[in-house]
This record gives sequence, C-alpha cells and structure tokens, in this order.
Amino acid sequence: MARHNPIAGRNPISGHGAFWLNEPTDYTQHGKLPRETPAAPRPAVPGPLSITAATLDPELLDLPWHVALEDWQARNLAALPRGLSRHIVRFARLGNTVIAVKETTEHVARHEYHMLRKLRRLDAPCVEPLAVVTGRTAADGTPLAPALVTRHLKYSLPYRALFSQKLRRETLTRLIDAQALLLVRLHLVGFYWGDVSLSNTLFRRDAEAFAAYLVDAETGELYPELSAGQREYDLEIAQVNIAGELMDLMEAGLIEDAVDPVATSEQILDAYRGLWAELTRQDKLDVGERWRIDERIRRLNGLGFDVEEISLLATPDGTQLVLQPKVVDAGHHQRRLLRLTGLDVEERQARRLLNDIDAFRARRHPEADEDLAAALWVEEIFQRITRAIPKDLQGKLEPAQIVHEVLEHRWYISERRGANVPLAETVASYVENVLRHRRDEAAIMLDPPAAGLTDPPDRD
Repeated sequence: MARHNPIAGRNPISGHGAFWLNEPTDYTQHGKLPRETPAAPRPAVPGPLSITAATLDPELLDLPWHVALEDWQARNLAALPRGLSRHIVRFARLGNTVIAVKETTEHVARHEYHMLRKLRRLDAPCVEPLAVVTGRTAADGTPLAPALVTRHLKYSLPYRALFSQKLRRETLTRLIDAQALLLVRLHLVGFYWGDVSLSNTLFRRDAEAFAAYLVDAETGELYPELSAGQREYDLEIAQVNIAGELMDLMEAGLIEDAVDPVATSEQILDAYRGLWAELTRQDKLDVGERWRIDERIRRLNGLGFDVEEISLLATPDGTQLVLQPKVVDAGHHQRRLLRLTGLDVEERQARRLLNDIDAFRARRHPEADEDLAAALWVEEIFQRITRAIPKDLQGKLEPAQIVHEVLEHRWYISERRGANVPLAETVASYVENVLRHRRDEAAIMLDPPAAGLTDPPDRD
C-alpha cells in the first residue's frame, strides 16, 4: 500500500488564509521507500481541499472532510440539540471546543462567512465564523458540498429545546421579546436579515429573560442605513415565519393549547416598534425642561443602550428644543460591570448584578467607593456562590446566571420565611431544590445514538 503525504503544501495565513491538501503522491515508486501497511490507516483526502480562515486551527484538518456530513461517525460529533435547518448541520468536537458545520454552496458559505465577520466587528450578537471548507471530495472522487464552520455559542439553545413538557406562553413571550431586540440591534447597524425566524436564532438565558443571537446570515446584507421599507419587510418575514413555527409546535403538542400562533407572532411587531421608537424618536421640549434630556438618556440606559451624542435644535420661534439622541449600541450595563469587575456577562444579568453590588455597598461597605465595593462584592458574593457549586453541577448554567438565580432564590425563601436567609444556606437550598434538576446547558452529551438529534427536556 502506498504511503500518502496528506499535507503537500500550505500558504502562510495573513488575515485570511487557505490550506490545500493536494493529490496524494506515491512515494513507493522507483524504490524511494519500502512498501508498508500502517496498522490503522486514515483515509487520504483525494482532492485539493481548501480551508479559508482568519486563524486556522490545525485540528480542522483532522475532521473527515472526505465524508458527507450526514455520514460522519459519532466519534466526531458532539451531541447537542439542533434547530431546524434547510441544510445538513452537525456539531463536531474541535479540541476542547465545539463547532457547527453546515453543508451549503460555496457562494453561500463565503457570503455568510464574510457577513458574520463584519457583524462581529460591529459588535452585533451573532455566532463566530471560523472557516469555509471547499474542494471536498469523497474517496471515490465524488464531489462533496462545501461547508461553513462556526463556533458553537456556549450555553445557547435552539428555541425547540427550551421546553419541558410544553412550551409555556410566558417563555414564548420572552423568546419573542429577545428576537425583537436582536432585530432592532441588527437594523441599527444596517443589517437586513431577510430570513428572520426563531429557527435562525440561538437563545441564551439572561437573568429572567433570554438573549438572542443570529446564527444564519446567508440571506443577509449590510447597508449604511436601512430604509423603513426594508425594516418593515424584515418584520413581515418574522411574523410569518414565527407563526409557522408556532403552528408546527402546536401540531406536535409542544405548546400550550391557550397559545394562538398568529396572535402570538404579532407580538414581535409591537415589541420591535416600541423599542425602535424609543431609540430613534425625536422629542420636543420647552427650553426650561432641560432636565428631560437626562431623563431620556437614563431611560435609554435602562433599556441597555448607550448614547454617543445628543443633537439639540432650537425651533424657529426659540421656545422649544428638538432632542435627537444617537444610540451607539446595547451593552450599557455589560460594559459598566466589565469595567468594575472584569465579568463579561449578558445585559440583563449585568443589570441584576450591578443592582446587587449597589445594595451590597450600601449595606456592608458604605464608606467604599464604587470600584472597591465592586471588588469586595466579587470576592464576598460572586466567588463564594460559584465556589460553593458542586463540580458535577457547574456545567448546568453559566456562572453569572447561577449567581442571579441564587440571589433571586434568596429573596424568595427569605420572603417565605419572613427573615433574611444566610447566603450559605441559600446556596445549599438552591443547589438541591433548583440547580440539580436543571438541564446541563454547557456539557456535551456523549451518548452516540443521540448524536444531537433529540431535544432534551428543560425546566423554564
């Protein structure tokens, strides 16, 4: 049997790079090397495989690109719940991380790869693109579809995995609110989605709500600014797609009977338009009402958005001012918490933890400045809680979500008891009565038959 050189050459990576696996070379000809039979040969890749990536992880080369994605073996796969997709999608292990691999056309793969890179540079909530793989060929020479590789968003779930026995109406409302906020954020940076749906979104727990991330950008385009017509068309697509998805859930018995799919899908219209108006509308105020400027900024900050600049124009008669804030982006509380503590969490989680820092400072360290109080809170509250979680339960939820839920649990049991419950007792109660019964949202389930094809149960 001939020995093959699987990597014949590579070009250096600068920004983007491509690696090629060339045609195998038979080094046994002309007596160059003795023939030998390896104990466990790995099938050679018979085509000029090309991997385009900003930074290539060499372990990508070890994946079976010469096999159609739907035929990948369980040893390569990570069994995570998958959403609905028009393409073949699989989760695979890549070192200590998990990636999503989607088979599609080369044009679509490259377009989506570059679009996701642009969105991440704009700090838009979306998955991270890793590579485009083209030139795939089966062992018999049959061409295989190109693939887009993205990094799996840790602790995220498709909407179909966010139910226990049935998807509750309250949970559904929170998902749609998160979808509306995602759409507003994308529209603010000039992104027209073109295929808005719950299926094309991943959700992460964010305190009592959810944070939504775009996971499919193949139909999207970036513009300097979207017209009202483009935004409304995205909304129309969202309403139609969400209604269809809810009808599918209802037919499968996975949604409460009281839910009206069409009426529920219309909630995204109200949620989106209300938020968009708050972020972009002009206010007229009397010259003596300048306090309303600070009020508007605080209201926008409360929604999680920072204001880059304020435009004030006097009316022709000089009796009124026209106020137009320029919103930068969501993440006001995230950025403040990160500056104070170094913790990088979701927006609502950050707001909840900042509130606890303020209460902690007033109660325990009133003499301390904000920075010192935050550092003490991390040591005395955040780290005490996270270190008290048993190792076998630490993958259930991300640490910030656990801390949020412990604080909520403390309020609940203290109110029920009529007295303040110590933190250690609260954590013990939360671990045994709440966390132990939650689904592990970080771990990779290793049961090969599952292969990511089923949605495990959840408690909302």
